[in-house]
Amino acid sequence: MSLAYTVVTIVAAAFVGYSAAAVLFRANWVVKALNDYGVARVWWPWLGVAKTAGAVGLLVGLFVPTIGLLAEIGLMIYFAGAVITVVRARWYSHIPYPLVYVAPVVASAALRLAAR
Repeated sequence: MSLAYTVVTIVAAAFVGYSAAAVLFRANWVVKALNDYGVARVWWPWLGVAKTAGAVGLLVGLFVPTIGLLAEIGLMIYFAGAVITVVRARWYSHIPYPLVYVAPVVASAALRLAAR
């Protein structure tokens, strides 16, 4: 395991963890966006839990590589869904927001593959 992979994975977990906390604690900017996108309130806690599980999975993945790989894949699928949700809502200027959170996850996955 390389130092770069470890650092990027910790950064990715921090980004995703922050995003999860913003949903779970209902930050105003998240509530407004989710309402604008038409995401039902009943889904909000589940979205936060999914991101929390992904962030924890990234950190556990530093010690159990299979868990890390599954967390990376799950988070990439999650944020792809977020992009689709933004596009469906026709808020095209918001497309970069989920991409900011998934970028370190993709970098983590790339560094994992490069180490093989």
